[in-house]
Amino acid sequence: MQQYLDLVREAIAEGTYKPNRTGVDTLSTFGAHYEVDLQEGFPLLTTKDLSGYRWNSLIHELLWYFSGEEHIRNLREETKIWDAWADDEGRLDTAYGRFWRRYPIPAEGLEGESWPDDAHRWVNDDENTFDQFQYVLDTLRENPQSRRIVVNAWHPANAAVSTLPPCHYTFVFNVQDDRLNLHLTQRSGDIALGIPFNIAAYSLVTHIVAQRTGFEVGSFSHSVVDAHAYCGEGDRGEWYEANRAELRERMAAVDGREGYAGVRDWILAEAPAEPGTDNADHVPNLLAQLTREPRDRPTIEVADKPIDDLTYEDIAVRDYDPAPGLDFAVAE
Repeated sequence: MQQYLDLVREAIAEGTYKPNRTGVDTLSTFGAHYEVDLQEGFPLLTTKDLSGYRWNSLIHELLWYFSGEEHIRNLREETKIWDAWADDEGRLDTAYGRFWRRYPIPAEGLEGESWPDDAHRWVNDDENTFDQFQYVLDTLRENPQSRRIVVNAWHPANAAVSTLPPCHYTFVFNVQDDRLNLHLTQRSGDIALGIPFNIAAYSLVTHIVAQRTGFEVGSFSHSVVDAHAYCGEGDRGEWYEANRAELRERMAAVDGREGYAGVRDWILAEAPAEPGTDNADHVPNLLAQLTREPRDRPTIEVADKPIDDLTYEDIAVRDYDPAPGLDFAVAE
């Protein structure tokens, strides 16, 4: 998908050097945005392999979001994707699906403002929570021209103290010419590992919701406030700060995809060895992706059943022909 490769290139060529909370430095860009036409195929990256355990993790994580659960007891049986941020009992102090399906309502409301009562159709009166996803489905069926079809996973008070507040924190559905579009806003995006998952997961959400509300899919639109490529720890990360000007010049001089291999070779020859985890520096393997021509997109098939009844076996990607996989370490 060329839109993704353009994002990769921008971060490496133009991004600023930024240390961060993980101890693994980044090359970071502000305000990235792109749009993908879902009519042209399902945007599962083809410049690296996202099948196997990666696809398994993606689908089980998304189904876990739909469940509204904040405990990883079931999720950890299929993927370790959230283990690092759960407590000893397996609970997360922030969980996307919890807010998708069980967003908290003030117990007494707030004076002078309107809040649904316990009998409202989207309220779970046992928990005093609001089911945002049922609101989405009903509104698309009853008032599809609405501009208020928003799902929010960000609660400011929770985010202020959470171990890892939501990165992809809000999305909006919008109908144009009987096609369902989704726009995702993300405060922070790991270009190598996180964003490929985000693209595929929210494109799949668009397909799932469109199927259940009678629309064709339209576009997936994505805005990322801080889109970054991790560039290593200690001396390895600091090397990028010292060599930003030359890296920019080398990237600007590239003429054709094969030229990125030369930039990669220069980094591997000149940068200090990684002091800790291998592949904590994502830049070399991102450059390897830039040398690869995007292949034809696969298609996606989803069983026609209620969202709450979907299982892993109900979702299948067809005709996926990716380039070989690449290793990237997670910065926690």
